[in-house]
Amino acid sequence: MARAAMTQSVHMTDAVPTSAVSRVPDVETLAPEANQPRPTIDAALTFDNVAKTFPDGTVALKNVSFEVRPREFVTVVGPSGCGKSTLLRIASGLTDASTGAVRVDRDSLGYVFQDPTLLQWRTVIRNVELLAQLHGVGAKERRRLAQDAVNLVGLNGFEEKYPKQLSGGMKMRASLARSLTLKPGVFLFDEPFGALDEITRERMNDELIALFQSQGFASLFITHSIYEAVFLSTRVLVMSGRPGRIVDDFDVPFAYPRLPDLRFEPEFAELTGQVSHALRGGHS
Repeated sequence: MARAAMTQSVHMTDAVPTSAVSRVPDVETLAPEANQPRPTIDAALTFDNVAKTFPDGTVALKNVSFEVRPREFVTVVGPSGCGKSTLLRIASGLTDASTGAVRVDRDSLGYVFQDPTLLQWRTVIRNVELLAQLHGVGAKERRRLAQDAVNLVGLNGFEEKYPKQLSGGMKMRASLARSLTLKPGVFLFDEPFGALDEITRERMNDELIALFQSQGFASLFITHSIYEAVFLSTRVLVMSGRPGRIVDDFDVPFAYPRLPDLRFEPEFAELTGQVSHALRGGHS
């Protein structure tokens, strides 16, 4: 363990504004209790002393600094309302930080939302093609990219189905496939499996790990589930209650691929207990 560490409208799909660095002035001094290692140059995603205050005066985030390195799977857990989803919106450029800097290549960014946000009048294959279409990819090439992504997420045979004909897990697979068409270097996941039943959720966890291994993207994943966080991740960050800040950082030592029975191992239970303890402490 390492310590002190589409929306519904088409114009806001998994594609996000293109900008290499999001910066704002007047960076606050990092609070001693939130002191984190300075980000490194080769990080895939960096939050550098980021804070967010909304127009109504709500302070959502304070002094948030961490990095996600290439091929690293980092999950953030924290109480409801602590700013976890705000982190992703800032990373994607959908929301500006109040102070601090975020560094990420937004031309290589995938975003999977809590809701699959599929267009109901488009088939699976045409939903998966959408981002490539918006990026000006020709019809033949985007169909090839879409089919490859459909194959990766196991939706072969469902290409001509409509969203209303899919289960919840299949809809999330289609949402994930949509972002995979552009082969992003960084994926943002905002509780994508939270609405699924437990069996489907565990299966989606297994499939996401397989994609993470085969595609080699960096990941920032948000969840309320400590078990999901530890099972998926190379690192787990714990956030405090609002204003959200990073209060603990856990390395996850388990090798990939991870078998489902890992969840029943004593070492897994010990680590999830430590994360839970840190979460309760940060929320107190």
